[in-house]
Amino acid sequence: MTLSKHDLAQFDDAYVDSLSDAERHKLCCRLRDDLIEAHDRLNQNSSNSSRPPSSQPPWFSPSDAAEDEVEDKQTGEVEELLKNESDDSLTCDGLSELEEQTSPDKPSNDQKRKAGKQKGAQGYGRTQQLPVTETKIHRASICSGCSEKLDEDADFVARFGHYVLDIEKKSETCFGLQVTNTKHLYGDASCQCGHVTRTKPYRCPKESDWNVELTQWHLVGPLLMALICCLDKRFRMSRRRIKEFLDDWLGIELAVGTINQCIHEMGRAVAPLETQLIEEVSQSGFMHADETSWKERNQPLWLWVLSSITTTVYVIGKRDITTLEKILAKSFSGWLMTDGYGAYRWYKKRLRCWAHLKRKAQGLSESLNKEARSFGKKTLNVLITLIKAIHRVREGPKENLVLKYQELLDEFRVLCELFRGASHEKTRKLAREFLNDWDAIFRILTHPHLPLTNNEAERALRHWVISRRICYGTQNSQGSRVFALLASLIDTCRKRTISPWDYLATVIHERRRGHEAPPIPAPIPA
Repeated sequence: MTLSKHDLAQFDDAYVDSLSDAERHKLCCRLRDDLIEAHDRLNQNSSNSSRPPSSQPPWFSPSDAAEDEVEDKQTGEVEELLKNESDDSLTCDGLSELEEQTSPDKPSNDQKRKAGKQKGAQGYGRTQQLPVTETKIHRASICSGCSEKLDEDADFVARFGHYVLDIEKKSETCFGLQVTNTKHLYGDASCQCGHVTRTKPYRCPKESDWNVELTQWHLVGPLLMALICCLDKRFRMSRRRIKEFLDDWLGIELAVGTINQCIHEMGRAVAPLETQLIEEVSQSGFMHADETSWKERNQPLWLWVLSSITTTVYVIGKRDITTLEKILAKSFSGWLMTDGYGAYRWYKKRLRCWAHLKRKAQGLSESLNKEARSFGKKTLNVLITLIKAIHRVREGPKENLVLKYQELLDEFRVLCELFRGASHEKTRKLAREFLNDWDAIFRILTHPHLPLTNNEAERALRHWVISRRICYGTQNSQGSRVFALLASLIDTCRKRTISPWDYLATVIHERRRGHEAPPIPAPIPA
């Protein structure tokens, strides 16, 4: 880049008009060279430079750029072929073959397949043999014929069974984690009436919304499943890394598909708790809301968060008011802190995050455009003056900030009206943003005890944004639902100083037996 920010700030209309034609031509050439270099930098991504994949936005896919290059190449080949061949040299067969080669709708033989085991592929059974630490016999306690109680010494014949791998946490005599391999036996118990009652593992009824089974007939036990969810969601490990960790540190060999099934089964187990979470967050007096981009395979979506003092709810969906209405009950009567997204404007008791406004004003104050720089500096001075006044009221005697700074607000509103039609795009947008959200922005002056920023929601999203940059989102709608459900339970338990992993283990244990999920414990008082 040959021109600095100091140089560009001086290139206004008056300066350009003062140059001769030759001087103006030289300046245009220098601007053109800098613009070409800037475009080349903007065009860099993980597929054509040394930039890491994590530097790309979540909706970017290297395959998108590759498809554009292939389409351009195919178009060039067709044009070249049509240019070199005469009209008579292209027969019907030739045109058909050409269309077949260049048709974007026809899948090619090397089309990328979906991740995971392919339909019809050969399966493999479990080969690891671990010593049995305990054997549990599940015999019937009541005869299903005469309804009489069956004694412990009643005849029992084992018909089938399965192993359950689990872990036990440290105790008074044992530190760390201990792996257990329990053998569960089911079979027939004979009654004196002659009826034989057979036991079997419980299987929850199928649900149309879930393609994963919730059953006691599962290799992985509750606490080990909670550990897998911890490694996946809290430590952001991939399925293959989890497999490696379990094998190296616990000596447990699990397939990648089994690990993925455990995470999805946990999501189905906690799904009924979403209603409790939404009810509790809607009953709070103050709520933070925010959203960030999310990618579900090739579909761009958004990760929404609603956070109160004791509850956090996440939902993955479209960025429109319909998604917000699913999680923000109409009965909510508390304060809502948000950013400037228009979907929140229907709510009357809304507050605006001043951190967003201050950053935008700071950016305009550093702009090369004189108009933007002037508006940015004046806006920044107004915000800083009011922020100092709010902190002063919080720490000292109360005073009416609206009455005290009414003249300043009136002057600033006139300024926003003046710049709402500015030629500079960001200046125009910020001025209109203040005018559209005037009441929500300056409502804090009437209630100075309320928060000034939406940092609570942004901090809640930060962990999951890092996870998104690592995993590039989810692969299907069920994966998105599982992600949001587990993230909600984990963050809610953390806010309530409760171990999320013990609670998740309890939930999966009860749900596999056909019971309702235990409610989320109330916060533990400090």
